[in-house]
Amino acid sequence: MRIIFMGSAQLAVPSLKAILESKQDEVVGVVSQPDRPAGRKRVLTPCPLKAYADAQSLNVMTPEKIGDAEAVQALEDLKPELLVVVAYGQYIPQRVIYLAKHQAINVHPSLLPKYRGSAPIQWAILNGDQETGVSIIYLAKKMDAGDIIRQERYPLSDDETSATLHDKLADVGAELLLRAIDDIRSGTVKRIEQDETQMVEVRKLTKKDGGIDWSLPAIEIRNRIRAFDPWPGSFSALPNGAPLKIWKAALEEGAEEKPGTLLDDQLLVQTGEKALRLIEVQPVGKKRMPSASFLNGSVLRKGDVLS
Repeated sequence: MRIIFMGSAQLAVPSLKAILESKQDEVVGVVSQPDRPAGRKRVLTPCPLKAYADAQSLNVMTPEKIGDAEAVQALEDLKPELLVVVAYGQYIPQRVIYLAKHQAINVHPSLLPKYRGSAPIQWAILNGDQETGVSIIYLAKKMDAGDIIRQERYPLSDDETSATLHDKLADVGAELLLRAIDDIRSGTVKRIEQDETQMVEVRKLTKKDGGIDWSLPAIEIRNRIRAFDPWPGSFSALPNGAPLKIWKAALEEGAEEKPGTLLDDQLLVQTGEKALRLIEVQPVGKKRMPSASFLNGSVLRKGDVLS
């Protein structure tokens, strides 16, 4: 089939790579986001998917709005049979979807209808789920609400972070996508409507979400630390007001102390329920480091309070 691939984020790269390496279909075009300023010097930088597509010498389009007449005409000229969308970042209107004979399918890293919307990987960890997965769906007018073509479950371990889970689900999604494309090509695809009574919609995360509230239970705080790695990170403040990012922590028994209080000289912090042993931290202006290394240059003591 003649495929137009639409994506931007790193999550999309394994899926495009899988299609190219399978050599079963022809990628006639790639649609991605325009280059954006990045880094301290604000240098124009391509998104991960565009950078990969450029390296493969693919035909790449970067319209500001995919629904503009010029962009729609350019897509139509490519005569696509199927649109494949993975972490593209723009709403795709119906007039674009219907340019292709087989319309458009999407790789979504959750077990839809659970976690429609932004950051489904983070929310699965944040909520302490025991499993997540990947869904391949048809695009519909409503975001992430299209019929399911294929779905695969993936167990969540207690030490999974958004960073590690992202890469695993990207690979799972790429393999599942190839099977879904095979279904479409062979005419054996089965469409399953999503159960709206089971729908869970989640919001986009913000930098502010990373602030730690020590009055929460330790397990909830630990889930947040895992979910917010690598972004926005989880942060607290030292007694002197300096920020401290926390990247890894372990559950331990607590005491009858105010939440945020250090229970020993080795970064055991009381929470609203039980305590957290901080294992990996990052003081301002420095890299991540084991807590032992941080304590070598710190004057923190038992009884100090993190805010």
